[in-house]
Amino acid sequence: MTEIEKQLGVQSWCFRYFKDLDGLIMQMKVVGLSRIELCEVHVDFNDEAGFEKVIQKFAAANIQISSIGVQTFANKPAAEEKWFRFCKLAGAKLITATFDVATIPDSLLQTQKLAEKHDIRIGIHNHGGYNWLGSSQMLTHFLKQANPWIGLCLDSGWCLQSGENPLKWAELFNDRIYGIHIKDFIFDRAGRWTDVVVGTGNLALKAFLQSVRKSPHLSVQTIEFEGDVENPAPKLIECIHQIVAAS
Repeated sequence: MTEIEKQLGVQSWCFRYFKDLDGLIMQMKVVGLSRIELCEVHVDFNDEAGFEKVIQKFAAANIQISSIGVQTFANKPAAEEKWFRFCKLAGAKLITATFDVATIPDSLLQTQKLAEKHDIRIGIHNHGGYNWLGSSQMLTHFLKQANPWIGLCLDSGWCLQSGENPLKWAELFNDRIYGIHIKDFIFDRAGRWTDVVVGTGNLALKAFLQSVRKSPHLSVQTIEFEGDVENPAPKLIECIHQIVAAS
């Protein structure tokens, strides 16, 4: 495994067809990476009694849980603190997240307190132009209201979908990028998007990686390919090859 591959992880949403952890881990072994961002398809982050068993299973497979998400914060600190406790036990330092707009500013204030308490950062996941945190204008405004515990998980594909440029975002949010989702889309004439192997669509992969890796706090680099639901591993392996070549 190259040094670049050691830094890369996969979003478990890519393997949503494989519901059980054994199936997920088997797919990770096929892909050949040892870092994962876990989503709620595979883990119930509200079931504290099950945390240790889940974490031990990944540890036994030599797979590091680098982050979890995407979690929606909605000013429910008693429930949401469980997510931080899972990360603490797993050694993960980032929660990729969004916020329920109806709960702002209370949810932001509560989340900042939890992040500081547990020493775990939050990376806002920009989920396209239809999402309230999907534009650079809104993210700039939001991050000005937030303290440094809150930053960005820059999803390159959804940035493209919003009609913006991931390279410009890498520069604009340089000191607040805590994670990235490396993702690529192509679009039809109606603007509908389709996942493709990174670097083969509209993402200028080499330039994006060069720019975003200048971010001083970037800690989690996650590949996300949502196509080929029943057999995503071959395309994910192609994504890895593209990223290594572009690095």
